[in-house]
Amino acid sequence: MNRPHARNSLGRVLVEELYETLDVLRFDDSVRVVIVRSNVEGVFCAGADLKERAQMSDTETDHFVQRLRNLMDNIASSAKMGLIETTRGLFPGAGGTQRLPRCIGVSLAKELIFTGRQIDGEKAFTMGLVNHTVPQNEKGDAAYQRALALAEEIVPRAPIAVKMGKVAINRGMEVDIASGMAIERMCYAQNIPTRDRQEGMAAFIEKRLPKFIGK
Repeated sequence: MNRPHARNSLGRVLVEELYETLDVLRFDDSVRVVIVRSNVEGVFCAGADLKERAQMSDTETDHFVQRLRNLMDNIASSAKMGLIETTRGLFPGAGGTQRLPRCIGVSLAKELIFTGRQIDGEKAFTMGLVNHTVPQNEKGDAAYQRALALAEEIVPRAPIAVKMGKVAINRGMEVDIASGMAIERMCYAQNIPTRDRQEGMAAFIEKRLPKFIGK
């Protein structure tokens, strides 16, 4: 993201560009991992563009917030984050009230949302809000470098198995455990006939590294 004059705040144009990019990547079988990073020094994203929002009608605002919901974890320990909407007369209406409690629990989510408090990377890691925290480096891209290292771990894995695992987790978290298990079974059934599964089993028996092709 590269919108320095607005600290990468999410306006209409940036949101639509993100949608267009993701639509292209979604159907590109050669893409294994996507990393979203900032080219603006010292900031990842300042949230929604409130100056632009102030010019929207109620209908336009509702449509824009819905787009944000549909759009939406590595971080440098020096970074700050928070859902500060209540300090602006708003509340996190683009999914924050639903996603945050699922990450850190209802009580902590209420505390952060009600106070509008910002926290640093270390605190976010302690809460379980992010997977990793790393000391910032001289170039200011420590979080990106950690994300890149994680991506390099994922890339060699079987693409369809990773995809089905992602689907099972994401959809399963939205339903009860019995329904989640049913979703997992459906995803597992799609992975069984793949050539990658056969290759993985053969590589294990032959004591060699597998060569996955995404089929």
